[in-house]
Amino acid sequence: MLEAIGGAKNEILLEMYWFGSDMTGRRFAAALSDKAREGVRVCITYDAVGSWEADRAMFDELRNAGCSVIEFNPPSKWRLRWRIGNRRNHRKQLIVDRKLGMTGGVNLADPWAPISEGGLGFRDDMILIEGPAVAEMRAIFVTTSEGRKAARAVRREPPLAAAGNTSVMVLANDHLRNRRIIERAYLRAIRAASRRVWIENSYFIPSIIVRRALSRAVKRGVDVRVVLPSKSDVPAVAYATRRLYATLLRRGVRLFEWAQSILHSKIAVVDDWCTVGTHNLDYRSWIYNLEMNVIVEDPEISERLRARIHQAISKSVEVDPYAWRFRPLIERLLEHLFYRFRRLL
Repeated sequence: MLEAIGGAKNEILLEMYWFGSDMTGRRFAAALSDKAREGVRVCITYDAVGSWEADRAMFDELRNAGCSVIEFNPPSKWRLRWRIGNRRNHRKQLIVDRKLGMTGGVNLADPWAPISEGGLGFRDDMILIEGPAVAEMRAIFVTTSEGRKAARAVRREPPLAAAGNTSVMVLANDHLRNRRIIERAYLRAIRAASRRVWIENSYFIPSIIVRRALSRAVKRGVDVRVVLPSKSDVPAVAYATRRLYATLLRRGVRLFEWAQSILHSKIAVVDDWCTVGTHNLDYRSWIYNLEMNVIVEDPEISERLRARIHQAISKSVEVDPYAWRFRPLIERLLEHLFYRFRRLL
């Protein structure tokens, strides 16, 4: 991402849920400020709640350097509806010169920096794309910052990068009628699966519709595996997820817990279909958050992502259905408690 920013000639668009003012955030702020001083158009949107710990002086410094900086949906005591105030921009995307786009789970903060650089080494994934699909990423950014009319104008612009041979789709739940568009893409892929459904997801509290689709895939002989965090940066979500373990295990879904670091990925491979993005399979992602995912249908790309998930599986511990039945009572009570509040987590 820093290399792409450093090479920008005309435009940098950055949309970020968590833009920290720590070592990593400052490093990106300095790179973006330098580009703005060079005359590159730099536009930044950050989420007010996701970045609530950040020093607002850093954003003022970015503005003083010539960057356009927008705070998404700042909390207000005057809001009439909590649900509207709770709508968050959970996207993480970088678009450079209308030619290159990146998205995934990575935020600009120290937890995502390598341990060797003083970070926490969160396990996460981003995808880099070039070609006409970048225009859709740009339109998604503009929809949030300038509105739908401006986004329609962006979609009419001719793409700067040539198309390749890979089928790429960019999905965003930016309208009420599209709030489940990413989940539905998952469902279509799972229902059509014939070989495998491998999912790696940090906040996994799937709806009953998704759980049924996974169960039916197992019955068809599909290899269904889910990689989940052993330790979560949001413990309440981890407890709510574990409330579903017994049901998933009973239906033949294999569960693996990653314990090497905090797992924050949102990726999946279903046969030759794969996706990388910001969307978690939970209630918050489809009802409250602005999310986006890139979907690729290509055997080579899917195989590379499958190998990535396989690497996580090889370093994870598989949940044993028999042993799971004898976990401590206090764990069960916490699972039931937090699952009841799953729509707020």
